[in-house]
Amino acid sequence: MFAVPKRIANAAVALLMAATLALQPAVAQARSISFIRDTEIEHILRVYATPILETAGIVPEAVTIALVNDDTLNAFVAGGQNMFFHTGFLMDTGLDELIGVTAHETGHIAGGHLARMGDAMANAATIATIFTLLGLAAAIGAGRGDVGMGLMGGGQEAAMRTFFAFTRAQEGSADEAAMKYLESLGWSSEGLLKMMQRLAGQELLPENRQVEYVRTHPLTRNRIEAIRNFVETRSQNNGKRLPDNFHDLHERMVAKLMGFMRPGIALRRYSATDNAIPARYARAIALYRTGRADEAVTMTDALIAAEQDNAYFHELKGQILFEEGRVADAVAPYREAVRLNPDSGLLRNALGHALLEVGDDRFLEEAINHLTVAARVERSSAITWRLLSSAYSRADMPPQLAYARAEEALSRGDIRAAKFHADRAERMLPAGSPEWIRAQDIRVMVESRVSTSEF
Repeated sequence: MFAVPKRIANAAVALLMAATLALQPAVAQARSISFIRDTEIEHILRVYATPILETAGIVPEAVTIALVNDDTLNAFVAGGQNMFFHTGFLMDTGLDELIGVTAHETGHIAGGHLARMGDAMANAATIATIFTLLGLAAAIGAGRGDVGMGLMGGGQEAAMRTFFAFTRAQEGSADEAAMKYLESLGWSSEGLLKMMQRLAGQELLPENRQVEYVRTHPLTRNRIEAIRNFVETRSQNNGKRLPDNFHDLHERMVAKLMGFMRPGIALRRYSATDNAIPARYARAIALYRTGRADEAVTMTDALIAAEQDNAYFHELKGQILFEEGRVADAVAPYREAVRLNPDSGLLRNALGHALLEVGDDRFLEEAINHLTVAARVERSSAITWRLLSSAYSRADMPPQLAYARAEEALSRGDIRAAKFHADRAERMLPAGSPEWIRAQDIRVMVESRVSTSEF
């Protein structure tokens, strides 16, 4: 699931590590950002965000939710309708605070704050921002931070600082929108107030000691007082409990993240005598992460017995077996995970990867089928296209191989390679086929991004 920094985790994992992409959030010093992918956690965050987005008049499917592998307390929106959550934020905030911050970030999206900020940028900064976002998208899709660097180019530091430096007026506007959305849903804004109160006083600290959320979301006493006034004098929902399933989902999300990110702490925090599902989930993951794979598999089997239709428990078992080198044994739990959640591109990707690693060409057709579905869902995933390329190569399918390599190169931001392979695919594929049309699209796309004289 998680790998050491700067190593890509295998595509079969539940949490897919992306290597570091260097950029500078807010006014913080230059640092690296790495992304993780997890079907379950992304689903949970979408469950929370969907009613808020709908209340704000935003189509939920148009918003990308991404996880940043960072232990600091932060969440932000960037590049239009993209919402990012640091893993540290998810582990160290309560459910009501998470809901409040999600509503606040939705307020930024609905208010068009980023777009208006972009209009105010100087031409050079605007160009740098555009290429930074192209690099960001390429890195998330490729699972590699270095692929975005070629697109990001110069001016990155100034562009990103400007990009995240929301004005205090915009922060207040997002607060007001958040309270409006929550009140409309019958949910309390107390979590938003609690979050702001936790951060009060941070701005008095030196910048290098501030919680990152404060640097990207400047606080003022007026903001905090406005939220407190609303909660104390206007809200009709104080003390109301969020939906019951929200609490269960939150406990599982935190347990999963703790098991992967802080396994030693998880083993101490979640007692072996605690039979609750989240505690057992955290311990199973933490045991695996600390090298006790056999115990982890035993505990995961017990979780599966308790919830046989839980795709994520089957996925966990597949991952443990895969990463322990028991690739053939990993196929069955991955197949079950896909059966239970066939719409997940990440799970299809994991199963396809496992089938390829078995090394038996009798599984090639099945692997190609799953990876093809995964590519439709996760079109910008370079890892998926790389796996498909391997499968097409082994199956001796040159036209499809050229097409998959074109998609992979595009996802990695390698414009010249994308054009080269798209040209080859266009010549070899049947005219009018979906892949032939897409190869044409790739060629036209890359030719529009750089001068043809550069090829």
